[in-house]
Amino acid sequence: MAGHLTLAAAIIALQLTAQTMAPAGTLRAAFLGDNPVQGRVDSQTGAITGPVADLVKELARRLNVPYSIVPMPNAAAVIESVRTHQSDIGFLAYEAARAAQVDFSAPYAMMQSAYLVRADLAARTSADIDRPGMRVGAVTGQSQGIWVSANLKSARIQMFTTTPPAGDIAQMIESGLLDAFAANRARMEEVASGSPKLRVLSDNFLLVGQAMVVEKGDRARLDIVNRFVEEVRSSGFVKSSLDRAKVAGVEVAPSTAR
Repeated sequence: MAGHLTLAAAIIALQLTAQTMAPAGTLRAAFLGDNPVQGRVDSQTGAITGPVADLVKELARRLNVPYSIVPMPNAAAVIESVRTHQSDIGFLAYEAARAAQVDFSAPYAMMQSAYLVRADLAARTSADIDRPGMRVGAVTGQSQGIWVSANLKSARIQMFTTTPPAGDIAQMIESGLLDAFAANRARMEEVASGSPKLRVLSDNFLLVGQAMVVEKGDRARLDIVNRFVEEVRSSGFVKSSLDRAKVAGVEVAPSTAR
């Protein structure tokens, strides 16, 4: 009898957790569709692969509910989707202004950010970029754009409202319209791989946690997400996902990271 009661209690607990996480009956997730650190969207089939897809699928499996994943154009759209209850969870890099709008889980991964430059540029480290006459490109609202806007004092920054296509970024650097472009290392390594005239600086100007986000003040949902993140981080699940995705400049977050 005790065993039956324990099983019944476990089932009830799972049902309550599922109701908290997926009140519509489906776990709905939003992520940055053009960010390879989070995932990739197949242009032909629309299939989503990568860490976000793996994490959402695993969380839904544990909750015993179906799931849906929607790519978003930018961080503001992810935040709005969570705040308006169109999504139950979102995926973003931690940033203080964003944390005023949604609640962040502990990070599941750490994302490196680096500068893309011409191969013949004299700059060797990130510190060499913040010099008079240097022109740096970045995207408004992205972690890297926020960081360079706050920290570069001598270089001139050109902000883009959306991420330019890889070919456009390469052309701007190669032609001298820009001396550097600031983005996550995975994106910059992909651009550099297409041209011998480009390289990515070896050091990182920013290291930031990739995390799950929930509606501001939703403590119950945040607690569930944090337990999930800790479990998939410590079990090796996140590392396996990152290894399969083959994304440059991303590593599993340590338990004490923020």
